Amino acid sequence: MRLNNKTVLITGSGSGIGRASALRCAEEGATVISTDVDGDAAAETAAEIREAGGSADHYEFDVTDADAFRAAVEDTAETYGLDVLVNNAGIGQPPSRIEDVDKSVLDYVIDVNLKGPWNGTHAALPIMREQGHGTIVNMSSLAGQLGFPYQSVYALTKAAVINFTRATAAEAGPDGVRANAICPGFIDTQLADAYFAGRSDPEAAREEMVQDYPLRRLGEAEEIADCVVFLASEESSFVTGHALTADGGYSIS
Repeated sequence: MRLNNKTVLITGSGSGIGRASALRCAEEGATVISTDVDGDAAAETAAEIREAGGSADHYEFDVTDADAFRAAVEDTAETYGLDVLVNNAGIGQPPSRIEDVDKSVLDYVIDVNLKGPWNGTHAALPIMREQGHGTIVNMSSLAGQLGFPYQSVYALTKAAVINFTRATAAEAGPDGVRANAICPGFIDTQLADAYFAGRSDPEAAREEMVQDYPLRRLGEAEEIADCVVFLASEESSFVTGHALTADGGYSIS
C-alpha cells in the first residue's frame, strides 16, 4: 500500500475533502489522525476508518489556536510518529464586492486560511527536520491561482498559501522535508454549496459554473483525496514546492 507505516495528520477531516482524504489515506495503509474544530465530526471520521479495519485517532481543536495545534502535533508525533501533515481546514467567504467585505469576514477568513497552515507547519516542521523526513500538503484553491470576482479575500488567502508552500519547500528541502499545495477547482462539497447559496438562483448558478468546465461537471472530494495520497506518498518523492492544479480543465477553457 502506498502509505503503509506512515502517520498522516489531517485538519478539517470531519467533512468534505478532509474526510475523503482521511478515508483514502487509511485505505492506503496510513495511520490517520483526524482533526476538526467539530470534535464529533473528527471522531466520526476516525471511527469510520477503524470500523473498516484501519488505524485512526482524533483531536478536536481550532487551527487558529497555535497552542492547541502544537499540542496535537506533538502528542501525535510522540504516540504514533508524524510523517505527513495535511493542512486542509479552510473556509470560504460570502460572495461580495471588495469594498463591501466586512472586516469581521476579512479577519476570520485570514485567520483560518492563513494562520491554520502557518500554525500546523510551525508545529510540525521542527519534528520533521529532526527526523530527517516529512511531507506537508497544503490545500490552496484555483482561486489562489486565477483570482475570482467577488471572492477577493478567499483568493488572497489561497494565493498566499501557494507561496508559503514554496517558501517551506525551499527552506526545509535540505532537511528532507517536502511541501506541496493542491489547487482544486469547484468541488461538490459543503463549501461549494455555501458559495452557490449566496447567489440569487443557486441551481442556475451551479449549472452556469458546470458549463465553464471542459469535463462539464464539478469535482468530487474523492478526486482531491487521490491528489493528497499522491503527494503524501513516495510516488511524488521528487516533487516539492509544486501547486498541483485539479480543476477539470477550468483554467484552460
